[in-house]
Amino acid sequence: MGAEVATTVSKVRKALRVAGRAAAITGAVGVAGIGYAAVIERNWFRLRRYEIPLLPPGSPRLRVLHLSDAHLTPGRRMLMDWIRDLDRHEPDLVINTGDSLGHRDAVGPFIDALGPLLDRPGAFVYGSNDLFSPQLKNPARYLWRSSKSDYRKRTVPDLPWRELGAAMSASGWLDLNNRKGTLKAGDLDIALAGIHDSHIGLDRYDDIAGPADPAADLRLGVTHSPEPANLDRFTADGYQLLLAGHTHGGQICMPLYGTLVTNCGIDRRRAWGLSRNGAAWLHVSGGLGTSPYAPVRFCCRPEASLLDLTPTAPRG
Repeated sequence: MGAEVATTVSKVRKALRVAGRAAAITGAVGVAGIGYAAVIERNWFRLRRYEIPLLPPGSPRLRVLHLSDAHLTPGRRMLMDWIRDLDRHEPDLVINTGDSLGHRDAVGPFIDALGPLLDRPGAFVYGSNDLFSPQLKNPARYLWRSSKSDYRKRTVPDLPWRELGAAMSASGWLDLNNRKGTLKAGDLDIALAGIHDSHIGLDRYDDIAGPADPAADLRLGVTHSPEPANLDRFTADGYQLLLAGHTHGGQICMPLYGTLVTNCGIDRRRAWGLSRNGAAWLHVSGGLGTSPYAPVRFCCRPEASLLDLTPTAPRG
């Protein structure tokens, strides 16, 4: 019996050593993964490029820079410098689909980051995080519930959204929060319509409903959160290109699987990038930032997009 006990104890000790090594390796991999997601990928910005044939035949090309979800805090100098440098790509039009702020002192830094982009034609809508400051919570909670419920008891905005909008409007950018507007970019006349953030129930599509101007060279629909019901209404009203943000592309994605959740009604397949919504093109930005309380990205680099709009082929 003594020999059997000794053998059993030896086997248990060996198993514990193996389990201990496995736990140590798993822990090290986890720490390394979090470090990569928080330090490297979160600051590994990229500019995505797409070519979309939707302008009238014979029109000049039009470059649209789509910015979204900066969630800017005053100390993010790398992000601010990267945004400012986007002007060298010489966009003809800049669209900001919201969630620009991540701190009450971020309006000045965000406007400084836009810098020369504000001298170009532009338009914007708000996201929920332009009105309400981020709050500390379990960063993994979005995997099983939408953040929409977080705003049910928050009715008084505590971020300077008015100052943000006034600064962009003062530069000539169109405020498209439940509004329509027109502007000229390059040689093209553009009709735009936008809605406030549906994620916090401020969208009022009825205020902008109706056919888009058929005489315009381009018709754009702008929203923060890509909710299918609103996207379908934009499409039915004749808007050719719909621009949205909000999803962060999933923020935490898995290799060979992709986006885990979208935090809104859009399906995972269209959580970021270019796709179709019926007759319209849809571009959902993966966004540039994160909540300061969930400062990680994994397999989902922060991004802006340059949409190169080209003429369609002549009929016949």
